[in-house]
Amino acid sequence: MEEEKYGFVHDSEVEEVILRFEKMRKNKETCYFDVIEFEAIIDYYLEGNNPVHAFEATTLACELHPNSVPILIRKARVLLEKGRATEALTIAKRLESIEPGNCDIYLCKATALAMLGDIAGARRVFDLALETDSEEPETILYSITSVLQNLNYHEEMIPYLHRLAELEPDFVAHLYDLAYAYDKKGDHNTSIKYYSMYLDEDPWSDSAWYNLGIIYNKTGEYGKSIEAYDYALALNPENTFALFNKANILSNLERYSEAMDVYRQFVEEEPDSLEGLTYLAECYDKTGDEAMARKYYTEAIDITPDFPDPWYGLGLLSLSRGRPAESINPLKKAIEIDPENPDYWFSLGKAQGLIGNYREAVRCWIETISLDGYYDEAWIEIGIVVMLSGKYNVAIRLLKNAAKVSGELPGTYYLLASAYLHTGNLPEAARNLIKAVRLDNEVLEEYALLLPEEKLTNAMRRLFRKTN
Repeated sequence: MEEEKYGFVHDSEVEEVILRFEKMRKNKETCYFDVIEFEAIIDYYLEGNNPVHAFEATTLACELHPNSVPILIRKARVLLEKGRATEALTIAKRLESIEPGNCDIYLCKATALAMLGDIAGARRVFDLALETDSEEPETILYSITSVLQNLNYHEEMIPYLHRLAELEPDFVAHLYDLAYAYDKKGDHNTSIKYYSMYLDEDPWSDSAWYNLGIIYNKTGEYGKSIEAYDYALALNPENTFALFNKANILSNLERYSEAMDVYRQFVEEEPDSLEGLTYLAECYDKTGDEAMARKYYTEAIDITPDFPDPWYGLGLLSLSRGRPAESINPLKKAIEIDPENPDYWFSLGKAQGLIGNYREAVRCWIETISLDGYYDEAWIEIGIVVMLSGKYNVAIRLLKNAAKVSGELPGTYYLLASAYLHTGNLPEAARNLIKAVRLDNEVLEEYALLLPEEKLTNAMRRLFRKTN
């Protein structure tokens, strides 16, 4: 015996109703359907993710049965599917006064509140729905968690997931959902705990191992992250996301040879991946193999010429090997594609400066700062150019502004110290030099080119004598 639904004994009866409605739509006819039949029709379209047809059926149902609570509840649901939460909330509030204690009405109202950003109000109404229908709390909890997950209220769904886990302790998927929710909340340690509990019950879940790898990476436990990805790949060798993430970790750890092996596996599976080709090229660059780096950058460009990263990579490839003139065109191409990337402008400025085109270099660095006011290297490069031109008072004004914008940057303070030293203002030179050294005691060596070594050493001694 098939389970009774909508008052129908057999599923075939539901199918017959749907077919009649479809025929009516196709032929643009007018037919009568009772409330129970409309319930079946609307739910069919909602469950089939067809809100357009569901709305059409609801509109007709409301014309024929304007005071039917079940129909109006479904109208609210359809409106929610279409993102019209305010209208749905109005209907739910009206129905609440007509039929208090109806769990379906509470669920519609709470969903509308959540969609409108009133999560505290939504939770109060969700809890009311649970109190109203205490006989089937699991069903209500599934509805609540589904709504909250779809709306990205992951932290708010955690208490409901815990209740589900208590009611259904043998259903291990609840552990997976808890792990995911805690990860989204930012509580990575608790997320690891629940993924581990889940894997104790289901060690063959490649998705759980994969997610665990992501979280270990977030917590800086890179060895455990790689191990988790390896388990995911052992269970599902086609999990290219695990391959890609593993390669990224190895690259970030500067284990470039290992990273290249994994990136090559990845691009074999995903030969058109621009990121995979670009990152593989970067690894070859880091290991000193310019020819192979250039090969993979070029392959990425050939696939999609409008992807900026490989152009940028080609530019850096030449720039880092002392060929700044050769780097300018690919860097300009990267900027043409993505003019909002400060790194591209900064590197072009470096290239222009190295070939003696200081005016253009400064223009590029100013553009860098306009995109990222905290780009300290750009501030410092401008300061160095201005100082080397002998315009120390201009440099002071510029660098003081840089210090306000960029904050506690040792290079900025050292450049200020050098500028003040050149103008003879020893107290200010001392104050800024001490700031620089306290922030980074290696900064002196890095910027020593701004003063002859002997003068800098003597100046340092005088400064520290005056300030101690």
